[in-house]
Amino acid sequence: MRLLPFVAALLLLFPLAGAAPAFHAYHSTITELRYNAAKKQLEISVKVFVDDFEKALSQGQPTRVNLTDAGPRPLVLATAYFQRTLQVSVVTGKPLLLQVLGMQAENDGCWFYCKVPLPGPVTAVKLRQAVLLDTFADQMNIVNIEANGKKQSALFRAGHEEETLAW
Repeated sequence: MRLLPFVAALLLLFPLAGAAPAFHAYHSTITELRYNAAKKQLEISVKVFVDDFEKALSQGQPTRVNLTDAGPRPLVLATAYFQRTLQVSVVTGKPLLLQVLGMQAENDGCWFYCKVPLPGPVTAVKLRQAVLLDTFADQMNIVNIEANGKKQSALFRAGHEEETLAW
């Protein structure tokens, strides 16, 4: 799915959307996915708005989740959430194990760094990017893919949570 003009315009607006910490003009995430053939893995970075992500992680929890809390709780809950909502599989297989390596705060956002070990060389994956779709009806998840020297983008939203990405 070619969305480069749309994605470029949205990326220019992304920093402005978080100017007010408690309100966004829209709900979105940015996912950077890189295929590392030498290591046989996908390297994934996901940027979320902190307040949106904390709201999603807090659903069903006895106390509100704060990403800046000390201890392992925020990362453990984020890992479980990403494993449910951000899934990669080889086209004919079941989802592969997504490993969350860490997170880094950035203004009103937070980057999560992940990897997905692959069973071998691949030329395509099936991606399910449903992060925050269960929390916000207007959620948009922009995915930028870099593999084998090619770059492409895809947009995921309610009703379009999965796509096969080939390179």
